[in-house]
Amino acid sequence: MLERIISIVRRAGETILQARDIESAAQEKSSAADLVTKYDLAVQEFLRRELLFLVPQAGFLGEEGDGCAPDREWVFIVDPIDGTTNFVRGCHHSAISVALARNGVVEYGVVYNPFANELFSAERGRGAWCNGAPIRVSTRDLAHAIFHSGSTIYDRSFTPRSFAIMRYLYDSALDFRRLASAALDLCYVACGRAEVFFECRLLPWDYAAGMLIVEEAGGHVTTLDGQAPNVLQTSGILAVNDRCAELWQVTKSIQE
Repeated sequence: MLERIISIVRRAGETILQARDIESAAQEKSSAADLVTKYDLAVQEFLRRELLFLVPQAGFLGEEGDGCAPDREWVFIVDPIDGTTNFVRGCHHSAISVALARNGVVEYGVVYNPFANELFSAERGRGAWCNGAPIRVSTRDLAHAIFHSGSTIYDRSFTPRSFAIMRYLYDSALDFRRLASAALDLCYVACGRAEVFFECRLLPWDYAAGMLIVEEAGGHVTTLDGQAPNVLQTSGILAVNDRCAELWQVTKSIQE
């Protein structure tokens, strides 16, 4: 199953690599920070068709509002282009994210940045990989950690909490990055390029696949209050390695 999903995702990546005149194809959804292009729609339609051919009985939960049925046993959770603003601006840091959940538990996860030709994948209980090579979270402590964060720009009511957490981490860690793709941020924790990632509000397609990849690489993913996320619901997300595992106590204490 995982190899079949990987094959479909890699083929979908060709649409991204062949995209031209991207900025002229972009439209605002909820705000200037929330964009969609014809390529997002084309990739999602391709994924919907191919993934549901693979598992016809599955539900399909996609960012661009294509289908749902989250009450089915199997559900695909899909972001056709995570990091659309990067994509529109020509910053080659965007990814296709596909998770397959069974009864609300992610069993397979794939995150693919076609620009870098890096494909992260995981299968529950079997491990996580980048381009087929096993990956593990780092063993660095917080003082030596790089943290990644989102800024929850779609809902600025979270801004005070987001920046309060960021300030705590800035004072406690080595350095930070803001790369604007939650799916890839999670994968970077999984492979040891970063030790911490948080964002105060993410939708299921932003984190479902990356969450499994972190967990199968030996890391931990919780809500900001230290609970197990429900991958079919919007949630704040904290991803860490073992050495930073108690950070949820800090993020829980910092409220909006």
